[in-house]
Amino acid sequence: MEQFQFKKKYGQNFLKDDTIPSKIVSYSQIPEDTLVIEVGPGAGALTKQLAIASKEVLAYEIDTSLEEILVQNLMPYSNIKIIYDDFLTRDIKQDLENYQYKHLYVIANLPYYITTPILMKIIESGIIVDKIVIMVQKEVGERFCAKPKSRNYGSITVFLNYYFEMNQLFVVSRNCFVPKPNVDSVILSLTRKKELLPVNDFCLFSKIVRDSFQYKRKNLKNNLKGYDLSLIETVLSKFNYQLTTRAEELPLEVFVEISNILSK
Repeated sequence: MEQFQFKKKYGQNFLKDDTIPSKIVSYSQIPEDTLVIEVGPGAGALTKQLAIASKEVLAYEIDTSLEEILVQNLMPYSNIKIIYDDFLTRDIKQDLENYQYKHLYVIANLPYYITTPILMKIIESGIIVDKIVIMVQKEVGERFCAKPKSRNYGSITVFLNYYFEMNQLFVVSRNCFVPKPNVDSVILSLTRKKELLPVNDFCLFSKIVRDSFQYKRKNLKNNLKGYDLSLIETVLSKFNYQLTTRAEELPLEVFVEISNILSK
């Protein structure tokens, strides 16, 4: 890797501590007959461990200049396929058509600058992912796992909590990477919920959540003034909230009920 030119535009920070990939895989508890999707394998440090622990690995790498390094580093493993393309532009469902598996996991060290778009891509693609284990910037991880009434709680928190049980596993020091980033990272586990709250119109639910957090300092009355506020108020009253409440106060189930009453 001494000769490799790291590309800032891809947010490349590769693990140099060999114990971290093993620890990630151990915490992931990958069952037999699992296909693992990895986004951004880099030099393949985590990919090797995933290949040992899972049935197959499908990795997406946007940087084609890494191909020679990955071929060399992953040569002993026959159960890895790497697609050299932008994960965000792929038809993931189509990519998975030729695979047979019982469980689908996403395990990756995600580039900081596109962490949220990658997660939303996974959710919106319609594929059923049993578990996501990701390394993200520590501050981002705190936002994803935030609870209502905290400053980090936002629309992405609500979306992720709709689908997944969120857990913070362990912190990874910035010193474990090359080049060294300016912040520490955290490993998160997102386990798909067995039962999802019933939502009448998911597009409406998504829009209401986004609109509710549009201006964080404004209350629901201001952020949702384009909707039927009287109906929204009936739901808020049921949960002991008011139109003067801010979105960061509301748990997931309140947003669901608001969207359901407005969709009737």
